[in-house]
Amino acid sequence: MNKNYYAVLMAGGVGSRFWPVSTSDNPKQFHDMLGTGTTLIQKTFQRLNKFVPTENILILTNERYNDLVLEQLPMVKQDQVVLEPAMRNTAPCILYAALKIQKMNSDGVMIVAPSDHWIEDEAAFAKDVTACFEKCEQEDVLCTLGIKPTFPNTGFGYVEFDKTDDAQIKKVNQFREKPDYETAKEFLAQGNFLWNAGIFMWSVKTIVDAFKLHQPKQYELFATGMEAYNTSEESAFIAENYPKAENISIDYAILEQSKAIYVLAATFDWNDLGTWGSLFDKLDKDTSGNAVVNAQVLAEDASGNMIRSPKDKIVVVDGLQDYIIVDKNDVLLIYPKSKEQDIKKVLNKVKDKFGDKYA
Repeated sequence: MNKNYYAVLMAGGVGSRFWPVSTSDNPKQFHDMLGTGTTLIQKTFQRLNKFVPTENILILTNERYNDLVLEQLPMVKQDQVVLEPAMRNTAPCILYAALKIQKMNSDGVMIVAPSDHWIEDEAAFAKDVTACFEKCEQEDVLCTLGIKPTFPNTGFGYVEFDKTDDAQIKKVNQFREKPDYETAKEFLAQGNFLWNAGIFMWSVKTIVDAFKLHQPKQYELFATGMEAYNTSEESAFIAENYPKAENISIDYAILEQSKAIYVLAATFDWNDLGTWGSLFDKLDKDTSGNAVVNAQVLAEDASGNMIRSPKDKIVVVDGLQDYIIVDKNDVLLIYPKSKEQDIKKVLNKVKDKFGDKYA
């Protein structure tokens, strides 16, 4: 494997739209959401490990999930787990990880990848990422993977690329926020828009230089810790300084300002497992059109339901269409799929009425 290849696996989110399975103490990336025997973070690590050396994969997560990471990824050493003492969005943690890698290997190129995506064709994924790595090694550019849109989705941001660019990896004109339905239809009609998958590749030098240029205060804050990084002094420096970082995404901080962004249209199937509905879309269906994880289901006049329970529990459903039915420990959720975006609000109501232990 190429020793200059690094990966930063983003695993700090709470995934509240997957409540009650995903909770603040044990979020979705640490669960086997599809019933395959492998958790999302384990699957993502395995995918990256096909072309990135084990010791070059950093896990970026919140301090409270340190033990979960080490339990589920026993091949990872403690110094590969990059812990955030405070929630500060994606820009600070990516800069922090990039500086750590730069100190290890100034020739490093890195991928930043979420832990909750589902990608079946892992060979195509590896091929796409290494193509971007090669460009990043040769040029001072920032690369992203875009997903060819299959319908006018209003839940994703979009990447607009240069129509006149004949290269495989194309120049990005601009990033576009999540559109309304009519705007999304226009994007698809134009033919030069891709879904923003949030998967990025760059050399450590290029991304650090981008922070120097576009986010000098952020850069200065983290650069003062260079001597401490990858030593026993690192945790004390981060504990003191990380909370001072501006709460800002990598999109706003760097990508929307840089003039050297390129996008590769992914050649693999991709699913952003962000909601119960997206999980339903991904899973195979039974003869009644229900997506089932772990449960043994008897369905009568019931279709289009997302059903998840403890292993081998018998679930009887009669007269329900298009519902989310999730049984976990002390919580049973029966909720319309059409209202899945409101699950966050439901979670807050549960916390207010019954306490934080259910959240």
